[in-house]
Amino acid sequence: MIIVSILRHSDNTIAGFEVSGHAGYAKPGEDIVCAGVSAVTVGTVNSIEALTGVVMDSEMKHGFLNANLPSHVEPKAIEQVQLLLASMVVMLTSIEGSYGKYIKIQNVII
Repeated sequence: MIIVSILRHSDNTIAGFEVSGHAGYAKPGEDIVCAGVSAVTVGTVNSIEALTGVVMDSEMKHGFLNANLPSHVEPKAIEQVQLLLASMVVMLTSIEGSYGKYIKIQNVII
C-alpha cells in the first residue's frame, strides 16, 4: 500500500509531504496506481519549482519521496505554492477514491 502523509501546520497550510510504499495493484512497470501517484507527486515538486521558483527540499528513492518547503518562501510565492500543493492533494484524493485499497492519504500536523 502507498501511504501519503500531508504535513500541515496548525493553520492547515501544507509544509510538505511524504510518499512511501508500493501499491501492489499490478506487477512493477504495469502498476497504474504507482504510476499515477508518482506522476502527481513528482509533477507537483517540478511544477512548484518551474512556476514559482521555490525549490523544495526533497529526497527520492525507490518507493519513497519526501518533499518539504524551505524555511523561507517569498511572500509572493506562498499562495501559488499552497495552491499547487492543494491541487496535488485533490488529485491524490481522486486516486484514493478509485483505488482506496492501494493508497491511503493522511494529514499530519507538525
